[in-house]
Amino acid sequence: MKVAIQGELGSFSHEAAERMLPRCTVVPCARSAEVFDRVENGTVAAAVIPIENTLAGTVAEHADLLVTRDVFIQAEFLLRIVHNVIAAPGVKLSALRRVLSHPVALDQCRDFFRLHPHIEPVPFYDTAGSVKHVIVNRQLDAAGIAGRQAAREYSGKILRANVEDDKRNFTRFLLIRKSGGKKNTASGQRRLIPRGANKTSIAFKVKDQPGTLFKSLSVFALRDISLSKIESRPMRGRPWEYVFYVDYLRGDDEAARNALRHLGEVAVFVKVLGIYPAA
Repeated sequence: MKVAIQGELGSFSHEAAERMLPRCTVVPCARSAEVFDRVENGTVAAAVIPIENTLAGTVAEHADLLVTRDVFIQAEFLLRIVHNVIAAPGVKLSALRRVLSHPVALDQCRDFFRLHPHIEPVPFYDTAGSVKHVIVNRQLDAAGIAGRQAAREYSGKILRANVEDDKRNFTRFLLIRKSGGKKNTASGQRRLIPRGANKTSIAFKVKDQPGTLFKSLSVFALRDISLSKIESRPMRGRPWEYVFYVDYLRGDDEAARNALRHLGEVAVFVKVLGIYPAA
């Protein structure tokens, strides 16, 4: 089973994909749009994407693509993010002058750089990509910061493990598949809903009128449906207009379907992004 990820082999997305689908074949993609393209055109069976991190927040591009593309969330997975300083075999920590990684990863390892002021943090496009770069180019004074998967993938040596500042650093990953059904309705996606689904993600836009957001959220309160997340994102090409993203702890039961029908009466649009088992 082919599963697309954004980033290099050895990335945290690679690790999440293998944890969610142990026998899958991971297909690395340079851009997030390519991941969604592959799911929609059928060259992969599914994709695993990061959607939010407990420190860095929502992955904005992926949130936008979930709304605009014909995909459906089938599962979620919480991956503990452990950063490691990884170099080519034979390189010692004392020899390092530069450490490369994704800017978010560098920011999550400030204490390491404070304790090693002679080492310069250098932004790179990808965590695993930074390890690949220093090893392939035989850089003896440089290392990358990434997960253990990258060390295994590129035969690197971990010089210092667990260098992240916050040990409660998690990223939430989503397993997505091609929707292939009616958009914006739960009924059109019912065949994709896995057993044990007890969580739903939706996106909707409200009318620019007083009280419309209150009315939209009341459809859940009236039915004792608990919301686990709500946030807004600006709409591309529509200045000062916003889409609301909501996760609620309910599957595809009668109360949830009635809530969605009720929401459709007060919202400009509603799209069910996925119905799946909560992690």
